[in-house]
Amino acid sequence: MSVLTVASAPEDAVALEGAEAHQARTAAELAGRVALLTTAAGTDPSAAERVRAGLVAFCDREVLPYAAAEEAVLYPVARTMPDARLLIVSLVAEHRCLAALVDAMREAAPADAVAEARALQVLFEEHTAKENGLVLPLLAMAPGVSLATLLTRLHDRLPPAPGTERDGAPTHGRPETAKPGKTGGCGCGGAPETAKPEEASGGCGCGGAPETAAPELDVRAVPHALRHATVLGALDAVPAGGAMVLVAPHDPLPLLARIEERHPGVFSVEYLERGPETWRLRLGHR
Repeated sequence: MSVLTVASAPEDAVALEGAEAHQARTAAELAGRVALLTTAAGTDPSAAERVRAGLVAFCDREVLPYAAAEEAVLYPVARTMPDARLLIVSLVAEHRCLAALVDAMREAAPADAVAEARALQVLFEEHTAKENGLVLPLLAMAPGVSLATLLTRLHDRLPPAPGTERDGAPTHGRPETAKPGKTGGCGCGGAPETAKPEEASGGCGCGGAPETAAPELDVRAVPHALRHATVLGALDAVPAGGAMVLVAPHDPLPLLARIEERHPGVFSVEYLERGPETWRLRLGHR
């Protein structure tokens, strides 16, 4: 990759790739939550309110602390470089805009929050493109600057995710601590389901019918590398007892396996449409 040739040290090349991957995952999770809010606002106001609150909490937990850590660790070093000084000034201003949009969503009704959420998504994607395409490569190429050390310091400033321990590696984002194979019950007193993704259904086996109204997430236009993070971000926004409909261009069996690893026994799967060009699945809390 090109980053391996422009970085001043191999460890900086690795750190650069890791930082870019983290920002891409954050952007994808944000996009998934925004998409879910957009569809929920038009179908279920109560569910949309919970999605909006979850989106704000995600920004408070992931987006804003990372921006503050960048200003404390990366930006002061980049500001000393003539080629980056004005860019850093504009990026700091964008951080203020991101925070203002989060505050606007915090106070808005779900339907009104959709506009702020979409604006936040667009701004965050443009902002990270500048960081990944300009700031991080400049730091990686700069003589006497260790991007790997800077990113480790940035990581140390971030609040730990609930229930996790830091091992010193700059891996940000929500860890996947669930062990595959563990399953849970549906809460109706029956035996827990153990169906594999390709055999799963939308009901819990207790005779109750699954809810039919659910916001829809269409990932057919999402780049393949970002689809899993987008869906996982949206699933994190699904309130307890709720569901979402996933629209995919193929049978998402690897994604279903990853969901089960991350949330063992939490989500049921009901196929609403099985190809050949479109797959629609209802993913609901058991």
